[in-house]
Amino acid sequence: LEKGSHAYKVAIIKTVVAVAAAMLFGVGVWVVKGRQSSLEYYAGYFVEQSLSVDNLFVFIMLFDYFQVPLAHQARVLTWGIVGALAMRAVMIVVGVAAIQRFRTVTLVFAAILFYSGFAMLMENEEDEDLENNAIMKISKKLFKSTPKHDGDKFFTVIDGVKYATPMLMCLICIELSDLIFAVDSIPAVIGVSKDPFIVYTSNLFALAALRQKYVLVAKAVDDLPYLKPAVAMVLTFVGAKMMAEYFHYEIGIGVSLSVVGILLVAGIGASLIWPKEHGAKEEEVQQQKQQEQLAYEV
Repeated sequence: LEKGSHAYKVAIIKTVVAVAAAMLFGVGVWVVKGRQSSLEYYAGYFVEQSLSVDNLFVFIMLFDYFQVPLAHQARVLTWGIVGALAMRAVMIVVGVAAIQRFRTVTLVFAAILFYSGFAMLMENEEDEDLENNAIMKISKKLFKSTPKHDGDKFFTVIDGVKYATPMLMCLICIELSDLIFAVDSIPAVIGVSKDPFIVYTSNLFALAALRQKYVLVAKAVDDLPYLKPAVAMVLTFVGAKMMAEYFHYEIGIGVSLSVVGILLVAGIGASLIWPKEHGAKEEEVQQQKQQEQLAYEV
């Protein structure tokens, strides 16, 4: 692991800036709206940050599933965050009561996460042909799509006809995953504050920091050979947790973060103790360039 790599430095700096901006905004809330509103903002922000840990690993799963190159992930993340902010604003305005009607979708999403984590543990090193990708097959029946990437484009033109690329399918899945997580996270923040301004701004700053944290996690998964199996187990745990909570068996944030932390520390530790040989030098250099490009763009 190259802790001093330029990509890490850029990502760490941006993470610190994002967190500092969130903290300063809380000070501004104190000045404008008073001490109580400021404390509610900070509480909502940290609750949302804790719950957003799950999103990081779903992003990794989706980028891996759709084989989105590291250099193009920033574009998907940017539009994903913009869509998430707009969607959460609507959810907060409409009200949690209406959103909760769709709670049964949580069970379906939990099952997908559970299966995806297990499949990631069992997968071999060879990339899956997107022609055989289940979601791409379904998308072909719904609208014109192609399993072939065209740079960082969401659409491509083939023989004069516009087709959706796997980049667009990945973006749609990211938006759907955020919708499911928001069904739980927004009520959690509303439990701290009933002020829509506080609820939305705490979500806004938490999502902004999420982009930077993803860069760090994505590069770590690429550099540490045993971290990917650890991430797979995290996905399986998150799916199991969502299933349990659907049936009213609540798992506290502290317990969830402890399990996630233990699994990730174990994956990192195993990678440092038993490092695997990396591929050819040219491939390493190319991956490093892609990682640095992602750190700059996110």
